[in-house]
Amino acid sequence: MKDILDLDRYPLDREGSAEWQRLVEQSIAALEAGGMFNLEGFLRPGVAEMAVREIKPVMDARSHVHKRTHNIYFKPDIPELAPDHPALRKVETISHTVCADQIPGSTVLAIYEYEPLVRFLAATMGKARLHVMQDPLARTNVMAYRAGEALNWHFDRSEFTTTLLLQQAERGGDLEYRTDLRSDDNPNYDGVARLLEGRDPQARILRMKPGTLNVFRGKNTAHRVTTVEGNRERMIAVFSYYEKPGVMFSDEERIGFYGRAA
Repeated sequence: MKDILDLDRYPLDREGSAEWQRLVEQSIAALEAGGMFNLEGFLRPGVAEMAVREIKPVMDARSHVHKRTHNIYFKPDIPELAPDHPALRKVETISHTVCADQIPGSTVLAIYEYEPLVRFLAATMGKARLHVMQDPLARTNVMAYRAGEALNWHFDRSEFTTTLLLQQAERGGDLEYRTDLRSDDNPNYDGVARLLEGRDPQARILRMKPGTLNVFRGKNTAHRVTTVEGNRERMIAVFSYYEKPGVMFSDEERIGFYGRAA
């Protein structure tokens, strides 16, 4: 793994050392301050490009095209809101997905399963332990966004999202987010409406470099990937970890996300 990850800069393999503890503390502080932390240069030079070369033939030939019109909640309605409330404004998401079972032996899967990474993430998230997902499709996904495509405004279902950027678009394809737009006890529907109308001055845009590991607390932070422009697609790996072992999606969830149950 030393040839894949920059373990000199990010000493995941030295758990409990002063350097490891300092990285954990810095990551926790960033999460508390802005709802995310980024490990830029997490991959050694050339590794992101190698991972893209491994995945691109599958992405081009066998990826699942996911296209849907939705509101920010991914729900058909919100009982306390009128159907025409501006917080329920419809947006469109288009992406291409490669599942874990399509890339066996890949660099991306090796990183996902690297136990020191799993233990490091658990420490930054304040979890006693995290586990890789058992689901053969969902455990790791690689998402691509091509010209004119975007992941539109949404809140995450999970508390944390872990991604690894493999390739950036020529233009666009940036992470736009609004930290703590809502809370567990305040849905802030008027604030959501202002964001969707482009009137929230606290919205921020982050342009990450390929090879960056991003951990994002997206349950109450609205976010999107801006529309991609140019000939180069944005490609990003999404890692799914859970506090309990053996997590699987239902057949219905797999069909909804990937167009197939197995």
